[in-house]
Amino acid sequence: MSLGKRLRLPKTLAFRLTLWYAVIFTVTSCIAFFLFYSRITSLTMERTDRDLLDQVDRFSVLLASRGTDSVADSAVIEAEAAAAGVKKVFFRFLSVNGQVFSSSNMSYWKDIDIDESAIRALFREENPVFQTISIAGRREKVRILYARLSPGIIMQVGQAMESYSRFLDVFQRVFIATMAFLIALSACVGWFMARRAVSGIKAVTRTARKISGGVLEERVPVMARDYEIDQLAITFNGMLDRIEALVAEIKEMSDNIAHDLRSPIAGIRGVAEVTLTSGKTLGEYEDMAAGTIEECDRLLDMINTMLMISKTESGAFKLSGEDIDISGLIRQACELFGPTAEDRKVDLNCDVPDGIRLTGDTSMIQRLISNLLDNAVKYTPSGGAVRLAVSENATQVVVSVKDTGIGISSTELPHIFERFYRCDRSRAQAGIGLGLSLAMAIARAHGGDITATSAPDRGSTFTVVLPKSLSRKS
Repeated sequence: MSLGKRLRLPKTLAFRLTLWYAVIFTVTSCIAFFLFYSRITSLTMERTDRDLLDQVDRFSVLLASRGTDSVADSAVIEAEAAAAGVKKVFFRFLSVNGQVFSSSNMSYWKDIDIDESAIRALFREENPVFQTISIAGRREKVRILYARLSPGIIMQVGQAMESYSRFLDVFQRVFIATMAFLIALSACVGWFMARRAVSGIKAVTRTARKISGGVLEERVPVMARDYEIDQLAITFNGMLDRIEALVAEIKEMSDNIAHDLRSPIAGIRGVAEVTLTSGKTLGEYEDMAAGTIEECDRLLDMINTMLMISKTESGAFKLSGEDIDISGLIRQACELFGPTAEDRKVDLNCDVPDGIRLTGDTSMIQRLISNLLDNAVKYTPSGGAVRLAVSENATQVVVSVKDTGIGISSTELPHIFERFYRCDRSRAQAGIGLGLSLAMAIARAHGGDITATSAPDRGSTFTVVLPKSLSRKS
């Protein structure tokens, strides 16, 4: 096995989130430690520089009060160095050309030379010059100051940076231990947070696997804990509800289609079989052909209606978006169904004001009104009445079809817009149970809706609400 395969890292989202948590936490901790280290070292350096400047001020006062001999007196210099510690501080006094004319005990500091560039910088800038140098074989660094005590005297003072070195050692130990702990802590916290974050996704995955196995009623649990995951679960559950409803509708529609197709096909076959076995005249064969054509037309009408409903509900049917005179359209429908209503002794009344318009598909709106009007006339007994009315407001057009027909029971009313559904009291009339389904599909395709109220033997009222402009893309 190759090294690349052995070192292959997990590709799970939880691992990647954990890695990101650990990296970000480690980087931010390093930045915080660096800023802390920089600040502490800066404060330590400032404190050391103040100590060196205090030494210069002390000798400046001594020079001013006792003259040049005071800085040339080795006893005075040795006393000052001994007070601070000969291994901590040293003093040198130089002439302007860099020659040493007095100093403290330099046996411990013999490796420190005079820096001529510092002396030139001192005369050029007329400000004290600081340097930090390292000495071979020693852990601590040395901070050195060059300053002018008088026009002819330069003072070089150096101080071992023991506190700085001790701080650096402690800081390194603390940094390594703390960073190791923080990395481990960040990995643990990251793993916990990542696992918690993806737990909802795992629930979705488990549910999807069960559903792929045929368990459509399974749902993702909503934990009310993580907003994004809960929203995903709610959306996923909503999708599952829709899928389950569609599957149930497909099954029901398949059963209904099978039931409705079986009767006419059996009838066609029976007539053909009887005619072939007993038919003797041309008239009998012509009657068989005519009956077959009639049944085929009924089947084609049912199939075409189902296709129209499916296209309309799915949005595959493109609405034309024409400017429709809905008032004129309703009057035409009333004129079309007038003879039928008159034959059935049903009073058809149209209460339609002029000038009501909307945007939509003319042929589809015609079909919607015709289906509702056909049902109203068909299920209203002799001596009854059907009334069409239309009104409008700023944004909507409302069309109502009211009849005094046989009515619909409260248990059947919620199902009348389902495909192939026919109420028990309506089965005596011809029909396939798709008219109201198509009317609802057309209304919703235009962004509207249909509601129905009814009571047995008291009639029904269907109310169509359509927006004046198309509310969705067709």
